[in-house]
Amino acid sequence: MGEHKKLEAVKEQLAGVRVVLVRPKYGENVGGAARVAHNMGIRRLVVVGLELPEQAAMEKMATHHAKDLISGLTLAPTLADAVADCSWVVGTTARQGRRRFFLKNPAQMVDHLVPKLAHNQVALVFGPEDCGLSNAELELCNATVTIPTADFSSLNLAQAVGVICYELFSTMMARKGVAPAAPSLASSRLLAAMYDDLEKTLAAIGYLKEADLALWRHNFSHFFNRIGLRAREVKLLNGLCQQVQWLAQGRPARKGEKK
Repeated sequence: MGEHKKLEAVKEQLAGVRVVLVRPKYGENVGGAARVAHNMGIRRLVVVGLELPEQAAMEKMATHHAKDLISGLTLAPTLADAVADCSWVVGTTARQGRRRFFLKNPAQMVDHLVPKLAHNQVALVFGPEDCGLSNAELELCNATVTIPTADFSSLNLAQAVGVICYELFSTMMARKGVAPAAPSLASSRLLAAMYDDLEKTLAAIGYLKEADLALWRHNFSHFFNRIGLRAREVKLLNGLCQQVQWLAQGRPARKGEKK
């Protein structure tokens, strides 16, 4: 395949990828992120927050090459809203800790991600410049990635976007042919509803106490997010939860369902 045809094929595979910036503080960083994302073939940018940073600052750093990303920028009130239709969400973090699992470097993350591009909407999520993504926000992610540095300090927001987007773009350009496609996975919206249903079910049978809810949600979301459930598997679990809740209330099995 010629370089031009390969480039067009890579752009097509990247059509379902969005860069999500959570509560960015400076318009210049949003513009810089837009510019590098555009250069690496990504055509969708989402900002999480109550309002957008200064328009002029974003446009100045984006330059005219990435003006389409700034003009088409989406504002979402929460990260959950920003990734609701995504089936694979990657969160970037510079911090490691007891509640931050499944960290990969950019190359490992991309190898795991590329097969999912064919049938899934994908979000690459970056936190605020001063504090990064919270634990609650990372619980919405299927995978996390850390960019190694020599002195263990975090990068500028636009720089971090550049490293991740370059790793994805360059890996895809270097590959011979299209990677085998992974199946279509359940969206973040479906998974969130399933976690709510599981929580109600476990509470109904006395498995959960109020004090356990936060830790339970954290551990189960990491477990299921890492696996990557299909929509029909989520439907199966939801049906199981509904039946357990029904029986926990002392009612007989519903008609047409096995006891």
